[in-house]
Amino acid sequence: MGTTTEGRVLGPAPSATGHDPWAAGTAVHVLHVMGLPFSLHLRGPGARSAETVRLVQQAHEELVRVDEVFSTYRPDSDVSRIDAGLLLVSDAHPDVAEVLRLADVAQARTGGRFSAHLPDGQGRTRFDPSGVVKGWAAQRVFARLMAAGDLDVCLNAGGDVVVGTRTAGRSWGVAVTDPVGGGLLGVVRLRSGAVATSGTAARGAHIRDPRDGGAPSASTQVTVRGPTLLWADVLATAAFVAGDDALALLADHPGYEATVVSRDGRVRSTAGMALEPV
Repeated sequence: MGTTTEGRVLGPAPSATGHDPWAAGTAVHVLHVMGLPFSLHLRGPGARSAETVRLVQQAHEELVRVDEVFSTYRPDSDVSRIDAGLLLVSDAHPDVAEVLRLADVAQARTGGRFSAHLPDGQGRTRFDPSGVVKGWAAQRVFARLMAAGDLDVCLNAGGDVVVGTRTAGRSWGVAVTDPVGGGLLGVVRLRSGAVATSGTAARGAHIRDPRDGGAPSASTQVTVRGPTLLWADVLATAAFVAGDDALALLADHPGYEATVVSRDGRVRSTAGMALEPV
């Protein structure tokens, strides 16, 4: 569910005093759901507490429930039954209407380059809100963890990353891979916010233009940084579809910045997209 992504968590930056940022208490949990690994990196005095473990378990249960409702691979999910004409959106789980509303907003904001209604190549349009669901679900789980206590939180949803810090002087580093030359393009350093990537390096030409069903080929990878994972993920997909117009699309969305790798290996970025060297 969702798009191919290339982010990798490097961890919080060390403080100016040289203190090891992982020493005060850390925990890493890997949750396998939606066909993806969701890794939670937690730092703070309560990172290993029973209450935090309980919250992580609740997060896992929430993501499993989301998958049961939205999976396009399960014939009994609400989304599959809607696509098959067996269930009305009004009769589905209330979250379906919320996600569909967000997908409609995304379609309008991207000029149709993103949609929950996708041509399947056989003359029909299928209902597939997966491009919204992963970012929406991960952002919701992340917000609950951030609200629960004095923790630095990083949630890596299959490579799309959302982070928050409560510890003064700390930040997280998210590495962005080079899909053409291998290695890394650089590191996005942030105290809070999200990084999402859409591309073809891992899964081939799986992204389709909702307007005509074509496989965009101008770009190999688009990485977007912004305040929320939901919209960073949406905009990464839409910008990939936009091809040569990717950076122009991002210009219409204040607070979101991007780096685009073209098919020929050329790298372009918006003015506010700072990648630290590795």
